[in-house]
Amino acid sequence: MSKILIVDDEKHIVELLSYNLQNEGHEVLVAYDGEEAIEVINKNIPDLVLLDLMLPKISGIDVCKKVRSNEKTMDISIIMITAKSEEIDKVIGLEIGADDYITKPFSVRELLARIKALLRRVNRKVVENKENVYSGYGIELDIDKHTVFMNGEKIDLTFKEFELLKILFENKGKVLTRDHLLDKLWGYDYYGDTRTVDVHIRHLRKKLGENKGSEIIETVRGLGYKIS
Repeated sequence: MSKILIVDDEKHIVELLSYNLQNEGHEVLVAYDGEEAIEVINKNIPDLVLLDLMLPKISGIDVCKKVRSNEKTMDISIIMITAKSEEIDKVIGLEIGADDYITKPFSVRELLARIKALLRRVNRKVVENKENVYSGYGIELDIDKHTVFMNGEKIDLTFKEFELLKILFENKGKVLTRDHLLDKLWGYDYYGDTRTVDVHIRHLRKKLGENKGSEIIETVRGLGYKIS
């Protein structure tokens, strides 16, 4: 059973999601504004947060930033929920650390599928590759400790960013397509599109260094990404 926090100021949406998530066997927490959400997250750390973008007091964007900047909460999975359909809002949400987004009105069945896929990836304990430490380009990635160091300095990555860097190191020299990365990191029943991968790659590169990041993670035009 996973602990899921629903953050939305529309009570009927909270009630609808609470009912369906409880039926799936999850423990449900709720918050109706950004300030309350941060209090709940700090007191009772959830496994996943369904986070509305437009919230009273503190916006969903700022809540997401606070979650990702706190070492204790930075690995929480976040699905951003927004009534806005503009591309810029989706990209902003992903760039600040959201794992996924869904636009209102949405299908509850689709949302449950995305939640299931995210939680499955987070809860996966078996590491297929027996190697526990990857290194190269000044990077040291330790799977057991879930840490990444760049030239001796620790880099704070979200869960998805860590998994993305790990799978690229595991397949060093191979080109991994966007669809392959979606399947492996977001799950086979993920309904998103490949722009999600592009945004996470861009965010990961930025953390590795503006110029160095693009040198480490190469773009193969029309195909995907690789670490040489």
